[in-house]
Amino acid sequence: MSGPQRIACLSAETTEVLYLLNQQHRIAGISGFSTHPARAKREKPKIAAFSSANIEKILAVEPDLVLAFSNLQADIVASLVKAGLEVHVFNQRSIDGILDMILTLGQLVHAQAEAQALVTELQTVIDQVTAQAEFLPRAPKVYFEEWNQPLISGIGWVSEMITLAGGIDCFAELASAQSAKQRVIADPDEVIRRQPDIIIGSWCGKKFQPEQVLARPGWGEIPAVQAGQIHEIKSADILQPGPAAIRLGLKALQSIIQRWGVQQAHSKHWS
Repeated sequence: MSGPQRIACLSAETTEVLYLLNQQHRIAGISGFSTHPARAKREKPKIAAFSSANIEKILAVEPDLVLAFSNLQADIVASLVKAGLEVHVFNQRSIDGILDMILTLGQLVHAQAEAQALVTELQTVIDQVTAQAEFLPRAPKVYFEEWNQPLISGIGWVSEMITLAGGIDCFAELASAQSAKQRVIADPDEVIRRQPDIIIGSWCGKKFQPEQVLARPGWGEIPAVQAGQIHEIKSADILQPGPAAIRLGLKALQSIIQRWGVQQAHSKHWS
């Protein structure tokens, strides 16, 4: 068997991809935030959180390749490189980036055919969602909330998926920012001014509380609140830039937006 034999995955999406490529036997350790597939947490030792890690714990599994993600793990990566390890840092921030990550990882583990098949499957999902969006009565304005204190709007690939599913991201101008701090909505009244038709909460690492949204001053004026269009998508299904974001996150967005479309068509029929 060629390629790396003991891979340390410091972010959830690389673990997910290796399992989908049937290359899980190469995984020596995973991030504690790994959720897809569920069996990964039972089968593999947890060696890191996300932005923090015990370097000795990573070294203890004797990896011949470490897979990391973004500037958020830069300090961890620097320590591992100084320790003499080979590290590959992914930095995908878009849907195309997710698909490219899968192909690159497929090359690293000599599973190019399986990686291409997975990308083809995900592209089919994207195409089907895009086609279905054409039947909406109009494009709903969608406010995606990644965090509540302070308010943080959706990251790049989430904004793209809202568009693919037929919606309009209320804060699309913030989506390209890599840092969450750059996506902070300083004035909550700005959400009211933008009048979203749909509100989706996906609070990273904790359960969304719609009652908290309903209690915000002035938010009763928002069409989404008036129509009961407040929804949750689990952060593990959409905020990790891997296959699940497309398989689960995009499909969940599609379902929410399509149900809104049915509600619109029904209310128009009876008005």
